[in-house]
Amino acid sequence: MTSAKARKLERHALRPGVEYEFDRLVIPPEHSRNAVTRMLVELAEQGGWELDRLRLGPDGTRRVQLRRRIIRQRIAFLI
Repeated sequence: MTSAKARKLERHALRPGVEYEFDRLVIPPEHSRNAVTRMLVELAEQGGWELDRLRLGPDGTRRVQLRRRIIRQRIAFLI
């Protein structure tokens, strides 16, 4: 269920050495609370996303911001 109207990926460093990737979703009010919950649980389990914030608009539109940690691999020097 990826019927979100708008998606936007961003990357930010909230603390030194810790980077997060953010994804914003706009979910229309036609989707039930249970359907949205199932969609967010699926994104969390399969994609490693966690809920950063959820804003419910007066018209029932949900604006969801998800985040996941970016893990950078360190370069190992061979001697």
